[in-house]
Amino acid sequence: QVQFVESGGGLVQAGGSLRLSCAASGITFSFYAFGWHRQAPGKQREWVAGFDSGGYTNYEDSVKGRFTISRDNAKNTVYLQMNNLKPEDTAVYYCHAIDLRPGKRPDIWGQGTQVTVSS
Repeated sequence: QVQFVESGGGLVQAGGSLRLSCAASGITFSFYAFGWHRQAPGKQREWVAGFDSGGYTNYEDSVKGRFTISRDNAKNTVYLQMNNLKPEDTAVYYCHAIDLRPGKRPDIWGQGTQVTVSS
């Protein structure tokens, strides 16, 4: 059974840090490119950061220099280190995985973890 378990969200003051984790099970971790998305109240879900098929990292402009995505293949876990958090970073953050193998397969999403940044 495929399962993504996210953790690390919470309430933090502006300027603070959080590290989100996404522990994956039921998949071959190396087959997937991972990323993080977020959805703020009343807004559409947006992409935040991710790995491309070559393993390179990319970031949405508003989080560049503040957020870092990483992965630990031995632990089947993806992380999002978030520093210098701002109130506009408040959202539910979702782990997301795309299967890199040939053929069409559904994307996989985590259940989300709430991040709230107070001013």
